[in-house]
Amino acid sequence: MAWSSASPPSPAPSPPPVVTPPLLKPIPDWQEHEKPSMPGSPSMPWHPPWRRAAYALVAVLVGITGALGSGLVTANLPVLQGQLGLTPSQGAWLSAAYVMVNVTANLLVFKCRQQFGMRWFAEVGLGIYAMLALLHLAVGGFATTLMVRAASGLAGAACSTLCLLYMLQSMPRTHTGKMLVIGVGIGQLAAPLAWVVSPALLDQGGGTWHNLYLFEAGLALCAFASVVMLKLPPGVQMKVFEPLDFLTFALMAPAVAMVVAVLVQGYLHWWLDTPWLAWLLIAALVLVTTAVLIEHHRVNPLIQTRWFANGATLRFVLGGLILRFLTAEQSVGAVNFLRAQGMGPDQLQPLFAVVLAGMVLGMLACSITFTPKTLIPQILLSIVLFAVAGLLDHHRTSLDRPQDFFLSQFLLSVGAGMFMGPLMLIGIGQALKNGPAYMVTFSVMFSITQTLGGLVGSALLNTYQLHREHEFSASLVATLDRTDPIVSQRIAAQGAALSGVISDQVLRAAQGAAQLAQVARRESNVRAYNDVFMFSAMTAIGFLLWLLALLGRTAWAKRREAARVARDAVGPSASGPTPPSGSAVPPPTSGSASASASGSVSASVPVPAPAPVSVAAPHPSAPSSPSAVTAGSRPA
Repeated sequence: MAWSSASPPSPAPSPPPVVTPPLLKPIPDWQEHEKPSMPGSPSMPWHPPWRRAAYALVAVLVGITGALGSGLVTANLPVLQGQLGLTPSQGAWLSAAYVMVNVTANLLVFKCRQQFGMRWFAEVGLGIYAMLALLHLAVGGFATTLMVRAASGLAGAACSTLCLLYMLQSMPRTHTGKMLVIGVGIGQLAAPLAWVVSPALLDQGGGTWHNLYLFEAGLALCAFASVVMLKLPPGVQMKVFEPLDFLTFALMAPAVAMVVAVLVQGYLHWWLDTPWLAWLLIAALVLVTTAVLIEHHRVNPLIQTRWFANGATLRFVLGGLILRFLTAEQSVGAVNFLRAQGMGPDQLQPLFAVVLAGMVLGMLACSITFTPKTLIPQILLSIVLFAVAGLLDHHRTSLDRPQDFFLSQFLLSVGAGMFMGPLMLIGIGQALKNGPAYMVTFSVMFSITQTLGGLVGSALLNTYQLHREHEFSASLVATLDRTDPIVSQRIAAQGAALSGVISDQVLRAAQGAAQLAQVARRESNVRAYNDVFMFSAMTAIGFLLWLLALLGRTAWAKRREAARVARDAVGPSASGPTPPSGSAVPPPTSGSASASASGSVSASVPVPAPAPVSVAAPHPSAPSSPSAVTAGSRPA
């Protein structure tokens, strides 16, 4: 009676109608297994083995080309600063220019794929990159260097996508997930590869920077020719760009550039001593807020702002940032530690050969063991490797050399090569739960977590290292009392080594004291880097415990839900309705009783229909298919 007298519930508001963009080209007559899952993804026709091998080779070439230029600059930054006459602040702008353009270009990559095709965008990016690299060889100034790095960021955004799309064409659909993991990992190999090839490039060029940029230009031209000669299969092209997309881009691009500038220059100029850093952050906040307000009220937004209010999305962003932060131990900790001990590219070459081998092993191990159930264990294993690497390195001394870092950096590299693919697949799964319109948001979010996450890690660890170095240096210098016999003996020993050069005893004593202070600063740096290694290890351990707690809570909630559903299903069928007294209702037969119980269970436990699975060509900046999560299925 209560249900019948109650007013009916008001219907939920219906979602806004989805407007299908108009087609720019007629859709070919594909077979069912050849159809792309969404506009912008190439079709998946059958290829002969030789063509599949060619697709794999082009994927490797394009993926390395997109990131190798930035790696060459990082590996040879002291050489470039010295030969081009750059200050440390100007040298930092070279890396910043790449990141500024690379992150913001991902705002447009996915829709460029859908409207113009990925090959057109890649040809434009690679062509500009090659021309500016050749121009820099003729001009050789700071301005052209910045332009080359910016063009490298644009080409990198296109090449990372092309690498995935070409790699997916190299194998049948049943191996889509494995190829996705390999395609994501190829770009990571560029950084250690740059350290391996840099000494030979500098030696052949007489120690100048020209060979580095000649090599960059040659790679860009080779990648350009490969993309033109071996085309991707056609896909569906639709008119997806709207005028407000470009307004959002015009607001977000300078905002991201300002944040990158603050992260790169903050620890060089020091955070609290440079007012223009604060003004950049304020301007970036205003621009981002304006862009978010515009996107929040659009019918077809470029960025799905409401998705960021989801707890799972926020946890994914935080996890991606921390994972990328943990990999910064290699560039900030190990490399800067060895550079402080006087090691150059020649001495670091064997170490990065080990790093390259570790990344290849991690990438292949992740690809071979890939299943939807192994995504989380692979990420957990990579975090364990990060923690072990930090613990192995936190007792370093000034006598350690590159070969002493082989084991720890190999383990860290295996973890770095292992986590990227599973992380992206988890993000793809979360995005596709809401529809293909969320792919642009995911591509930008993934790019920010990985690119800006590395900058945040570098800035934070460098700041922490400088802070600890100043504390240790002040502590050590305070103990250097010249009245102490041990200190006096050490100063005399330092000065005695200069007796053949300096005859004045007072000058020798002063020089000996200066050398002793230099030794104190060196040891302060060593102790500071040990603290950096320990901080990285503790962060990894804390992150691991947090993830395990989340997984445990999720498993406990699922068990409770399953138990509740089981009780609700069994309860009504076990008790059943009680007929009124005196009624002549015959008892049910066994067949009708079983049918009633079966109907009760099926009504209480809804069985969802199997979701369609399609195969696309996802990529780090604009993934486009859930088939990377469930490989081996036919397209919907």
